[in-house]
Amino acid sequence: MNTLHYGTLYGIGVGPGDPDLIPLKSVKIIKRVDVVFAASSTKNNHSQAVKIAAPHIPENSDVRLLPFPMTKDQAEKEACWQAHARTIITELEKGHDVAFLTLGDSLTYATYGYVLKYVLALAPGAPVITVPGITAYQAAAARVNRPLVEGEESLLVLSGVEGGHRLRQLSEIVDNVVFMKAYRNAGDITDALEEKHMLENSVAVANCCLANEEVIEDIQTLKQRKPGYWTLILAKKNHNHEAH
Repeated sequence: MNTLHYGTLYGIGVGPGDPDLIPLKSVKIIKRVDVVFAASSTKNNHSQAVKIAAPHIPENSDVRLLPFPMTKDQAEKEACWQAHARTIITELEKGHDVAFLTLGDSLTYATYGYVLKYVLALAPGAPVITVPGITAYQAAAARVNRPLVEGEESLLVLSGVEGGHRLRQLSEIVDNVVFMKAYRNAGDITDALEEKHMLENSVAVANCCLANEEVIEDIQTLKQRKPGYWTLILAKKNHNHEAH
């Protein structure tokens, strides 16, 4: 019976940075929901997702930031995800429609995905609609006019937070690779790409679709400087260097 009273949770991917790249469907949802949620750090009250979507958020909207700790403590993270899920569920139980804004795509390395699991578990009767968004790596590929995959090629999407070890493990079956969040271990990622004959066909894009966007053709320079947080790397295997 209570299911009839739930509002709807909308997962909204706001894209990589350009407000014009937010899907039209998402814009329509943002304009009519009762509450707009978005993630922020526990260290500040800033949300890049809200900043991107700002031109489409009505002036009188109820916008609430949910703080997430930058920690490797799994128990702490899960407690946070559950708490925020309960906050969202409280609004759904009031019959309110809510949106959760996230950068890029809603379900690609997105905070929303972690909270979503708890919403589905704790309020299985609540309707959830997730709208896909344009990922940063799609936007970066478009920025440099570079196909991500062609023909029968494969594409591997990795987090660069821990460096290039996953590429070393999986490189034999990979033609193209995307490293998201390449900022912290760009040096090791560069080494891994060189080891796997992908370095010369690689490019980095920082702050894609933002005013301070930068295309870095020689990614070895990332060893000498600290790349920005919003840095990703696109690379392609040079099959001419493979051992025969």
